Amino acid sequence: MPVPARRLPSWVWVTGLTAGAIAAVGVLTVKAEQGPHPTAAAVRPSASASASAGADAKPSASPKTSPAPSKTDVPDASGTGRRVVYDLSDHRVWLVDADDTARRTFTVWPGTVAPAPGTYTISVRKDATTGSDGVKIEHIIYFSVVSGVNIAFSNAVDGSSPPPAAAGTQTGGIRMAEADGAALWAFGDLGTKVRVVE
Repeated sequence: MPVPARRLPSWVWVTGLTAGAIAAVGVLTVKAEQGPHPTAAAVRPSASASASAGADAKPSASPKTSPAPSKTDVPDASGTGRRVVYDLSDHRVWLVDADDTARRTFTVWPGTVAPAPGTYTISVRKDATTGSDGVKIEHIIYFSVVSGVNIAFSNAVDGSSPPPAAAGTQTGGIRMAEADGAALWAFGDLGTKVRVVE
């Protein structure tokens, strides 16, 4: 008469499968780190529309444009290597690859609180939330805090420009056009350098 085979307890199967899955994830993580990292799209100046002059001026349909084409060059003394460069005076951002080539540049709408010139790193990324102005925003990339105000890049979900801040309101959001926000989101991983210049 044949002897019946012994079955392995279910906990042995679960443990074996879990260990195998963890090992597979570890191998895939190492392979992903060794692979290519994303780069931004080619440099392109953004479309421009000037805000009307006067005390009752509303935000323009797009951010402030640079007065000269040379403003699309990466600023001197903005560091080296893969980084995001933010120019406070020109309200412009560059996405710079490891070989110091600007892959994209665009203008932005700054908040009322600005970071000091210096080098920062992207510390938090958040898919979407509601901004302090009540506008739904996405592609939020935090890199600094000034006097308790978070400084972050983002874009409005509906692509709108930010409304004027109420008197005395402190906002740290640096808004950009929707396509520029998507490009920065793809480029700016956690730990990416952000260089702020004047």
